[in-house]
Amino acid sequence: MYIANSYKNENLLEAKSFFEENGFGIVENVYNTHEITAIGKLINELDTSNPIFRKSEDLFAIRQFLKEVPEIKNLIFNQNLINLISLICGNDYFVVKSIYFDKPEKSNWFVSYHQDLTISVDKKIEQTDFNNWTKKHNQFAVQPPLNFLENIFTIRIHLDDTNENNGALKVIEKSHLKAVYRPETIDWNTEKETVCNVKSGGVMLMKPLLLHSSGKTTNQNRRRVIHIEFSNQLLPENLNWAEFTTI
Repeated sequence: MYIANSYKNENLLEAKSFFEENGFGIVENVYNTHEITAIGKLINELDTSNPIFRKSEDLFAIRQFLKEVPEIKNLIFNQNLINLISLICGNDYFVVKSIYFDKPEKSNWFVSYHQDLTISVDKKIEQTDFNNWTKKHNQFAVQPPLNFLENIFTIRIHLDDTNENNGALKVIEKSHLKAVYRPETIDWNTEKETVCNVKSGGVMLMKPLLLHSSGKTTNQNRRRVIHIEFSNQLLPENLNWAEFTTI
């Protein structure tokens, strides 16, 4: 697995090549210690009684994170992240979904292998090839045609060191190239599983069609991640992304 640990163009271009081929990649040192502390401080000062926040012993999450906490945007989109997005994905992308996850030190919360097959939209309107509508926490989601999913990319910003002992993502390399890939059909004799350890201040790039999972926390270390999805495609007429945000 290739990990870019500097912002030299040759390193980022190699990260881009690895990302496109394998469906994921890691870039370290996107944020310095001061920036990570500032992001954490702002989150800690939020009123967690807001109903859009999800809070339990195993997980604290903020849906529509950039919309609910707009002042966090200037901290997240520093020059390093803007340059990374521009070089790897281009300048025409915008945010379509954002979530903050906090997996506490004693969390037993885990997620089995899956693909991210739905997008968040503003309302339910029947559209050709838009299927499996759901509504959760007043948010509509739908499975769009494959070309929309193939276009999306995800950036996961790590506020804590994350490894296999506190919920680092495990991925099946190149599985994003296999369209809809049901986890029950995984052939473990041919597929390659990789654990994506990411240091605090680093980011993980991921395609939503990449099969991924995460395990329980066993080392008593916290894991906080900001998950942001990007696209450069508009939806069919009268249907909009639930969380359209320019960079």
